Amino acid sequence: MADDRSIFVAGAGAWGTALAVLMANQGRSTMIWSRRKDHVRALNEERENRRYLPGIDLPPSLEATTDLSLASSAQALVFSVPAQHSRGVLIELCAATARMRLPVALCSKGLERDTLAPMHHVLEEVWPEAEPAVLSGPSFAADVARGLPTAVTLAAPTPAAQDFWLGLLATSSFRPYASDDLMGVEL
Repeated sequence: MADDRSIFVAGAGAWGTALAVLMANQGRSTMIWSRRKDHVRALNEERENRRYLPGIDLPPSLEATTDLSLASSAQALVFSVPAQHSRGVLIELCAATARMRLPVALCSKGLERDTLAPMHHVLEEVWPEAEPAVLSGPSFAADVARGLPTAVTLAAPTPAAQDFWLGLLATSSFRPYASDDLMGVEL
């Protein structure tokens, strides 16, 4: 059954691709973003992320783009850009979406090197309208993309936000467990 909630995934590495595959396999219109045009072209033409997640077929409902403004038509954003590049991309996303209020699940690991800020603090600083959540393993991208059993933690500040993300992410093999401790899940 198709789900009409569209998803924008920022970051086309292994984890971003795995989460995009997870959501596209649920019938959601899913867009994955990479800054690199050659990477986007390869994803769309080869239907595989040979560089970061080889051997995993990309579902037909998953498209790759270099256009951050497409995030403004999504109902949720999954953010999987490396921590050291997150601030710049979040600033660009904020501008590209005209500062819209959008649920954002942060999946980047680590702290910002210069400020030692966790990613949800970076998001709050540069895009205060965004509604933060944090998704963390332990997990393996290839296992998630293959549909193997995986348990993760999803932290969001309110029960309604937790329910939104749990409803969006949970499958028979991908089990997010709710928390309200954004900092604890990030660290």
